[in-house]
Amino acid sequence: MTQPGPSTASNAPAVPPRPGLLRRLVPAPLLSLALLGLWLLLNRSLSAGHLVLGAVLALAIPLLTAGLRPLPVRIRKPGTVLRLALTVVADTTRSNLAVARLLLAPGRRRHPAGFVHIPLDVRDPNALAVLAMIVCITPGTAWAEISLDRSMLLLHVLELDDPATVIADVKQRYEAPLMEIFE
Repeated sequence: MTQPGPSTASNAPAVPPRPGLLRRLVPAPLLSLALLGLWLLLNRSLSAGHLVLGAVLALAIPLLTAGLRPLPVRIRKPGTVLRLALTVVADTTRSNLAVARLLLAPGRRRHPAGFVHIPLDVRDPNALAVLAMIVCITPGTAWAEISLDRSMLLLHVLELDDPATVIADVKQRYEAPLMEIFE
């Protein structure tokens, strides 16, 4: 009597499972929910027509824009996210006060505006997008551009005293935490 041999099916390479129908129809559930909520808020109506149209848009827009979204986000250190958020709030508040000072007393400008080239170590596209948003929402920076090879951030600063200080601040206050979070 012979023993059955090992199955050849177990030696086959594993095929990743296809996403379910619900996941294919709603690839970004939070985005869909936000779009529906925004639609209803903007129209100030909970009528059946607005609910249906909002739901159709909330399902269609993420499907049509799936190729435009960056890679899925995997946050590695949630505590660092909170610390970075608090840093951004503090820096934005401080920058708002500095810009208000410039607007209310333009003759008291300490330094001229200028551009700073900041070399980047971060490579994750989500981290780069967050970095660009952070430096753009901070008053005192009017413009930012990331180079095509993602190695350099060009930043316009409203009052530029020392470019090396701006570079060190951006790298230490924003880039380093973003690298902890995303890479």
